[in-house]
Amino acid sequence: MKRRPNGFDFLLYFFIAAVAVLCVAPMVLSTVVSFTDEDAIIHDGYGFFPRKWSLYAYRLIFHAGSSVLRSYGVSFVVTILGTVVAVAITAMAAYALANKRVRYRGPLALYFYVTMVFTAGIAPWYLVCIRLGLKNNLAALIVPSLLFNPFNLFLVKNFMEGIPDSLRESASIDGASDIRTAFSIYFPLSVPVLATVTLFYGLAYWNDWWNAIMLVDDRKLYPLQFLLLQLKSQIQMIRDLQLGSAGASMTPPSESMKMATAVVTVGPIVLLYPWLQRYFISGLVVGSVKG
Repeated sequence: MKRRPNGFDFLLYFFIAAVAVLCVAPMVLSTVVSFTDEDAIIHDGYGFFPRKWSLYAYRLIFHAGSSVLRSYGVSFVVTILGTVVAVAITAMAAYALANKRVRYRGPLALYFYVTMVFTAGIAPWYLVCIRLGLKNNLAALIVPSLLFNPFNLFLVKNFMEGIPDSLRESASIDGASDIRTAFSIYFPLSVPVLATVTLFYGLAYWNDWWNAIMLVDDRKLYPLQFLLLQLKSQIQMIRDLQLGSAGASMTPPSESMKMATAVVTVGPIVLLYPWLQRYFISGLVVGSVKG
């Protein structure tokens, strides 16, 4: 018989709903402010119900001849290619380290762990990138961040170590190679953790602007984050110059511009979460049935 909700259940539901509202409110406020007139923001501050609406910030971002759409395409290509290859490398390396039959997997794990603690520095990193031809091309935005993150590697490795060894042994008895075992058994059972690291890699590539600053001079190859960073800096500079001028005719939308760039850049990532959530659930079901 279905249990009827009691007072504690209603209190719990109310608490969860309040937390959900607090989590959503900043994004809603950012969206509203991005459509608010700059003078209204200066006079009234941020608010959910502005007295004057404006699309000026979005007109500046998507004006005729704007390179924002091209930068969107660059970011999408870099994020998709980089994430797919990085997850593949991480999954295969994690399977090798989780396989007890691999010799020297302990020293190999230590080798990867050292990179989490020590780095060579910016100058050697830049010289290596230039020597590899990573300059003013899409590879310059993908390859420097392509080698897997050791944290993600150990996250996947620890998950795979929890998969019973009897599955690998059974596959080996049936004549399956390590590659067949990895792609037919271990990777499907590791969908939850692989979906998690996919999100990590995707966020890292989408939000990356460092590689563009260091390795890209061609404006046609600017990713979205770097282009909008430059655009905000230019708007702020114009605003500062006009504030010092007596004949300023129109206030540049520096505040609404900040919120508009946040909405433009965060939008695709917000849409990515529900898509990955489906894979979390399906991966857990597959793992519980096959494991």
